[in-house]
Amino acid sequence: MSIVSNTLKRIKPSPTIAVTSKAREMRAAGRDVIGLGAGEPDFDTPDNIKEAAIEAIKKGDTKYTAVDGTPALKKAIQEKFQRENNLSYNLDQISVGTGGKQVLYNAFMATINKGDEVIIPAPYWVSYPDIILLAGGKPKIIKCEEKENFKLTPKKLQKALSKKTKWIILNSPSNPTGAAYTKKEIEDLAEILKKHKKVYILSDDIYEHITYDSFNFFTIAQIPHLKDRTLTMNGVSKSYSMTGWRIGYAAGPKEIIKAMAKIQSQSTSNPTSISQAAAVEALNGTQDFIKERADSFKQRRNFVVESLNNIKGINCLNPEGAFYVFPNCKKLIGKKTKIKDDTDFVEKLLEKSEVAVVPGSAFGLQGHFRISYATSMENLEKAISRIKKFCESL
Repeated sequence: MSIVSNTLKRIKPSPTIAVTSKAREMRAAGRDVIGLGAGEPDFDTPDNIKEAAIEAIKKGDTKYTAVDGTPALKKAIQEKFQRENNLSYNLDQISVGTGGKQVLYNAFMATINKGDEVIIPAPYWVSYPDIILLAGGKPKIIKCEEKENFKLTPKKLQKALSKKTKWIILNSPSNPTGAAYTKKEIEDLAEILKKHKKVYILSDDIYEHITYDSFNFFTIAQIPHLKDRTLTMNGVSKSYSMTGWRIGYAAGPKEIIKAMAKIQSQSTSNPTSISQAAAVEALNGTQDFIKERADSFKQRRNFVVESLNNIKGINCLNPEGAFYVFPNCKKLIGKKTKIKDDTDFVEKLLEKSEVAVVPGSAFGLQGHFRISYATSMENLEKAISRIKKFCESL
């Protein structure tokens, strides 16, 4: 009889972390692997944020804090939502967790009962379905094809909704595709949700500040009739290059926020006090570097998209945000190439050409692969050259 719980058997390890670990192992063995699997900005945390953390240590801010965030950080988050999204929240409607992942975990563990359905548009971030399964819910995956720009349509949403639907997850800009919903597209989805008053919306806005080509970010909580049943999740990891600091946050209905704090009180307790002090500076301090870094990402995106579309057998849409592309490799799969599926494509690419990417099937849509271009142009140029040679060899 296995010591491992049946609950744990429902889920799998993170595919993106697995790819990154494999690349690291190959490098340790002397292989010249270029890793394009990690969803992590290659920029350093800005100096003013690091200095705030150092100052917090010097002041002795190294003790326990309130379970779901210091008053100072909650105040900074409150002001961020008001300033950037025109959304007003009380402090008891705000929760801080150890990264965005814990915020999502807390929310679903606190609200899902056995059999509750959660609508997840695919391609999706790899952890959504597994967190739902851990909470005892049922992920309801809705495939959003390339011809739909990988976005959920009102028609597909309407068809997916049922009496068992508890939540719908919207992620814009998206991991893994970089696709972002326009205000009009969100309003169209909101019209469908307006009639389903028992359905809650989880808006994952973690890539809010990484958008391109004058794209205007809009979040669904800005639609008045949905704000009271929307939990808006964000964090400092991507916009401020603070992945290792582990600070995520959310704002939404007071009842949900209170329940999330109860879960957190019995798991991690508070996020790191020093990281919270740094996050206050991130949200309150200068934001000038955000646009500069987004411009750098845009330059990389343009290079990667153009280069991939010049490779025979590859097609790649031009994303509105984040730092990912999700190219289509279906023409390179089959008896002629002896590539069985996208996982086989990715594994052979890593072994033969030493480029680490993530298969589309890990995100719920086969026949694609994800590239993170959050790395140097030098690495991207080398990687694209290797991908081209690999594809031409098939």
